[in-house]
This record gives sequence, structure tokens and C-alpha cells, in this order.
Amino acid sequence: MKLTFSLVFLHILMISLWASAFPVIQIGLESFSPQHLAFVRLSIASVVLLVIAIATRMRLPDIKDIPLLLALGFLGFTVYHTALNIGEKTVSAGIASLLVSTTPIFSAFLAIFFFHEAFGKRKWIGSAVSFAGIALLIFSKDNFVHSVNGILLILLAALAESIYMVCQKNLLKKYGFLSFVTYSIWGAAISMLVFLPGLEIELAHISVRSAISVIYLGLFPTVIPYMILAYLTSRIGSAEAAISLYLTPALSFFLAWLLLKDIPSAASIVGSIITLCGVLLTHSKRRVVVKKPRFTMQR
Repeated sequence: MKLTFSLVFLHILMISLWASAFPVIQIGLESFSPQHLAFVRLSIASVVLLVIAIATRMRLPDIKDIPLLLALGFLGFTVYHTALNIGEKTVSAGIASLLVSTTPIFSAFLAIFFFHEAFGKRKWIGSAVSFAGIALLIFSKDNFVHSVNGILLILLAALAESIYMVCQKNLLKKYGFLSFVTYSIWGAAISMLVFLPGLEIELAHISVRSAISVIYLGLFPTVIPYMILAYLTSRIGSAEAAISLYLTPALSFFLAWLLLKDIPSAASIVGSIITLCGVLLTHSKRRVVVKKPRFTMQR
């Protein structure tokens, strides 16, 4: 399907909103603990999605599906956002975005072990390249010790997100993209009520900068991109809709520099490029050239 101006604009908006989340998280962490930032962000998103659910007369999930929806919401949003926020205490926004982009690789590994899906030579090579880049990020002089725990936590976030992605197939088919994400976020917000104590103290001393950041996170990167992705998927298919997301880390590095004056080291840049190349190689599709048969005279 030919991309129109509106579809290109939606791609750019989706990438920009998701990329902006990583540096904005670090602004929010100036006043909030990682757990409270995730809780407030998901609570704001839950309220917005409740309004959307009422306006669109979204169907309620079947009772038998609620335990799995709660479990997936816990993994895909509670664990993901909490681990990501803790990780970003010591890891730059750009590198955090890059590490999260390895989620499809973890998803592919899980699909191999649990669903016995094929994993070609190209994907194995791409995965090896990606993890070589991650190793360079971890063991570089600038990152070692200071942010190694943060990097591992963000990889944990990527793993949790990959489990969410792999296990969502049947529910996604049953409820649709927007409804499924809505149920997942509601489930995550409920599971994060355990972090409610102490939030009032942070709210009493919150800076204007952090207040704006958490409202932005709840309204924009958590809700709007999912709605755009749902629309794009319905128009051009899931593979085409998601391919542009590989540009997110590059934009995150730029926004981190713009908002936080965060300049990555040479080792971080090299490691990031290697990791991103591995991700792209893993998910590139081998082009099959079909040759037209030559017809010759029988002799």
C-alpha cells in the first residue's frame, strides 16, 4: 500500500512520542522514585483510556481472560516501566532506548523455545552482533560499574516486554490492539497500587519540571502511540507499521542531547551502532528473487 502524507506523519509522530519518553523519564526521576513515576504515569494513562473506553463503548474482557490480562499487564507495563525507570537512574536516555530496541530479539528467542518457531542463520548472526554491541556498552570504561546494573535492569525490562509480546497473540486477536493494551495498562495500574505509600510526600515537593514530565508521559508516550500503531496496523499491516520504530533510538539520542545536554561517549556510540545493526539484521527479510524460466527448443 502506498504511503500517503497522513500515514507518514503518523509514523513520525509515533516515533517522536516514544523516543521522547526516554529523556523525559530522567526529568521525572528528579522528583519521583522510579516506582512512583511508573505508578503515576500508568494511572494517568488508565484514566485517559477509561474515557476512551466509555466513548467507544469498548467491550469488557471475559472473566476467564482476566488472570492472563493481569499477568501480561504486570510484565509488559509494571515490570517494564519500573525496571526501565530504575535503569535510567544510571544509564543515558539514548542507550536505554537502544537496549529496549532489543525486545524483538528476546521475543524471537522465546518463540523458539516455547513455540518451536524457526530461527534462521541471519537472525542468529544479528543476535550475536547485537549482544556484542551490548557487551561493549557494558564493559566500556565509561559505563562499567557505574551503569552495569542499570543496563542489566533495562535488559530485564526488554525481556519482560518480549514475554508480553509473545504471549499476547490470542488475546490480541480476540480483543483487538487498542482494547488489549487498555486492559493491560489497567491491570498494571492495579498491580502498582502497592507503591502508593509515600507518593504523597513526593507530590508535596514535586518540581514544575517533573510535574509536566509525568503528565506528558501519562498522556502522550503511553497512550497516543498505541492508538496510532493500532490504526497503522489496520491500514498497512503490522510489519510495515512497526518497521519505522527502529529509528526510535537515533531520535532518543538527539532528544537526550537537546533536553538533557547528554553527549554520549565514543565507546557508547560505537556500541550503540553495533547493537542497532544487529537488531536490523535480525529482523531484515531476505529478498527472494524469482527467476523467470527460460524456454528452449528441444533438440
